Amino acid sequence: MTELTSPDTSVLLEIYRKATLIKIADDRFIELIKAGQIASPYYSPRGQELVPSAISVNLRADDYVITTYRGIHDQLAKGIPLKPFVAEFMGKATGTCKGKGGPMHITHLASGLPVTTGIVGSGLPIANGLAWAALLKKSGQVTVVNFGDGASNIGAFHEALNLASVWNLPVVFVCQNNGYAEHTKYEYGTGARDIVDRAIGYGMHGIQCNGNDAVDMYCAAREAIERARNGQGPTLLEAKTFRFRGHLLGDDGHYIAKEIMDAAVAADPMPAFNQWLIAEGHATAEQLQAIEDENRAQFEEAVEFGLSSPYPDVSELGRDVYAEETGV
Repeated sequence: MTELTSPDTSVLLEIYRKATLIKIADDRFIELIKAGQIASPYYSPRGQELVPSAISVNLRADDYVITTYRGIHDQLAKGIPLKPFVAEFMGKATGTCKGKGGPMHITHLASGLPVTTGIVGSGLPIANGLAWAALLKKSGQVTVVNFGDGASNIGAFHEALNLASVWNLPVVFVCQNNGYAEHTKYEYGTGARDIVDRAIGYGMHGIQCNGNDAVDMYCAAREAIERARNGQGPTLLEAKTFRFRGHLLGDDGHYIAKEIMDAAVAADPMPAFNQWLIAEGHATAEQLQAIEDENRAQFEEAVEFGLSSPYPDVSELGRDVYAEETGV
């Protein structure tokens, strides 16, 4: 992290606020699942908190973010209200999709998050559609689509990048490269040295950054988003990061060498960012603790809201699935 490229203190503290909220949510969701209060699959974003946090502070409220079933960090960073977010996660009627989407299909258009997809790689062509609409409307909106390194081997990735380049779309393709496609090490399934190298083949701008460094991530995202908003077309942004809790809850990570995991945990981006903010004079330890305490209180309020909310009525089974008769 260098002083020359650092955003101002207010932006850094907003990144910290978002990142700590993600970490708190992750810890709490795991507690709730282990306690039997939620029955759900769970994909932890632990270790990748800074990626969407540093991206989202560069976005307008009406910009779009598309993410995957592993995307609770992307969802929270974009600003989905906590109560309906948690309720949807619990499958409750007060959730963002009335409890019918669940954690793998969180949607909240008012927050600029129109799609969470459970199909690997499928978000990229959807992002192109949103970006094309913004281009036609001349709205100045930018679409950010998040995916993992494994998704870069899906046909939709290549088709989407090609078309985005041909149409000069205001879209940023963010590969959160945590080194493993589910349980497969990057080198075992991807021929390219780096994901960002694939930008060359589509004639588009490419940036690689350290996704575990808030300032590097912020600056890379700012460059890509400003290019898109200014009519300079799409960017493939590769954020190098790591995941601490496996592909999904219950994954013991046996396929990750112990020395690799130990080194990643030792370089945990969350305490590192906390210590850097204090050392650089952006905040005191007490101020950062206050941010965490506020996040924790707000998230706990959302948990209580979700737990006390009703499940969807059986009458909801066909609604939003089949066309309804209007009597006309």
